[in-house]
This record gives sequence, structure tokens and C-alpha cells, in this order.
Amino acid sequence: MADTLNVALVGYGYVGRVFHAPLIAHTAGLRLHTIVSGDAGKVHADLPGAQVVGDPAAAFADDAIDLVVIAAPNAVHAPLAIAALQAGRHVMVDKPFTTTLEEAGRVMDAARGAGRIASVFQNRRWDADFLVLRALIDQGALGDLAELHSHFDRFRPQVPDRWRERAGPGAGLWFDLGPHLVDQALQLFGMPDTIQADIGAQRADAVVDDFFHLVLRYGRLRVVLHAGSLVAANGPRFAAHGTRGSFVKHGLDPQEAALRDGVVPGSDGWGCDPQPGILTTIADGVPVPRTFEGPCGDYRACYAAMRDAILGRGEAPVTAAQALDVMRVLEAGLASAASGRAIAPG
Repeated sequence: MADTLNVALVGYGYVGRVFHAPLIAHTAGLRLHTIVSGDAGKVHADLPGAQVVGDPAAAFADDAIDLVVIAAPNAVHAPLAIAALQAGRHVMVDKPFTTTLEEAGRVMDAARGAGRIASVFQNRRWDADFLVLRALIDQGALGDLAELHSHFDRFRPQVPDRWRERAGPGAGLWFDLGPHLVDQALQLFGMPDTIQADIGAQRADAVVDDFFHLVLRYGRLRVVLHAGSLVAANGPRFAAHGTRGSFVKHGLDPQEAALRDGVVPGSDGWGCDPQPGILTTIADGVPVPRTFEGPCGDYRACYAAMRDAILGRGEAPVTAAQALDVMRVLEAGLASAASGRAIAPG
């Protein structure tokens, strides 16, 4: 296999256009070969030389394709991934991996049967603020952690007309932002003992969930995952508190905004946090706050890891076990919200 891998991107909506196309195009060793879209004019307006096909099966059957990236609506993630794997292609699926744990298992079975890799685009493992938080926890800078609050709030009072806001499998905020926050928590702490979830709709015209609040219990540690759609005054993105101090971070990683504005991935200052967090420790009983800067984020690292895994140089960015664990927590969250009680995942 050549060191440069040809990629077919299935879907050219917001996620495919803003995230995947530019990240693929600017990751060394990857070539954006084909885009599957029913609107070739939309694709060519951005990428005049792109090869566009309307049928995913045509891309899957093309032996020039090494990797298929699925950025289509959530409900079709599983059937598209299985079809691509059965055609002999490696697959990366945008989050959520699938809409159910059972579907996720079938995708991984198809990957094993085909001898191919199936992974998930969990780009927010490479958010600058998450990299800093992870480093602080790994270094023991916060001591024994007691609380972690992870918020991803927005102010979107009007319900837009898009598939994510319509009733159906994989719709709603829990399956939109939940996979990111859950994956980050599992990366830090593994599977929780129990999950207590509140998932609901708060906007007047909402027909799917637009709010969630979860408490993950790990012994005495509590991890709170929260997202709302009616939050005009955002609090911290992260707030971590332990026996040696606290880390509080406001503002979101800048990469999505940069991609939306057409900034080329890897440009000067790419992924560097303009609003570093504050680490507060205690010296002689007095709080000592200081700005704590860490490495810049880079979503291309997810694609680089997938490239290397396909070439036999490393592990997939999200392993099969990790992908299935996120799905277990997503389903446990739904079960907890429906029953009003804590659920042990898996």
C-alpha cells in the first residue's frame, strides 16, 4: 500500500464541509480523492477539481479508495460503514459511531470479518483545553480529584430546520455533543460505576432533546457532563477540583471557529488557545492562581493516527473497545433519564 492514502468522504453538509474535507486535505499522507454528495455544484463551489459521485456504493467499489469517512446523518452511519467495510475499505465514522450499541457491535463484526479498521472521529481528544486538563491530571497537579465539571453550552433559542432537530434515531443534543463529553470522561477515568442522567427538551418548539445533565460516579469522584441550548452567559468549559488545587477554563477550543472561517489547518497558531485556563494551588493556606498554558490542539492528529493504523504503524485513534464503551454510556444515559435512577453501564 502506498504511503499516501486515498480518502472518500461521504456527506458534504456542515460536518463534511467544515471539518472533514479541510482536515483530510491538510493531513500529510492523505488525499481527498472522492466526495459522495447529491449536490455536486455545492462541492465544486468549494473544491472545483473534486471528483463527486452521488452513490456511496460507487465510492466503496472503487479500488483506488483506501479509507471511507462517513459524515452522513447519524441514522445511516451503521449501514454505510458496514457496506464500506464489506467492500474492503477502512472506515472512520463521525460521532456518534452509530445510534445503538447493537449497531456498533455489527459494524465492528464487519470490520473484523473484512480485516479492516473501523474507528470514530473523536476530534475533541485534541482540543487544546482537554490536552491541558489531561496533562494536569496525569501529572497529579490537582491531587486526588473530587469533581470535574465539563460543560458545552450554547444559546440557540430558535430550533433550526435540520435533521438533528427532527425526531428519529440519533437525533438530539445527547447524540450530538454527548459523544464528545462522554469520550473525554472515559479517556480520563475509564468506565464509571454508575450514571445518573437528566435528558430533555427545553425550547418551546423542540421535538428532540436539547439539554442534558449527567453525573458519572467513580467512587468519591463526581464527573458532571452538561449541555444546554438556552445558555446566553456561559460558565466554565472545564472546572476541576482536587486535594491540591483547581483548574478552571472558560471558552471553547478555537479550531471549529477557525475551520468555519476557512482558516487552513496547520496555519500559524493553529489550535492555540487564546484564553488559557487558571490553575489555582494553595501556598501557606493562600490561593495562588496562575495562567496555565499547554500545547496547542490539532484535530489532524485524529486523521494522522488513522493513517498510521492503516499503514501498520500504530493503533487506531479510537479503538473498537473505546467506541463500544462510548455507546454503552450513551445508552445507559438514555435508560437513566427514562427511569429516573442511576444506571451501571454495560
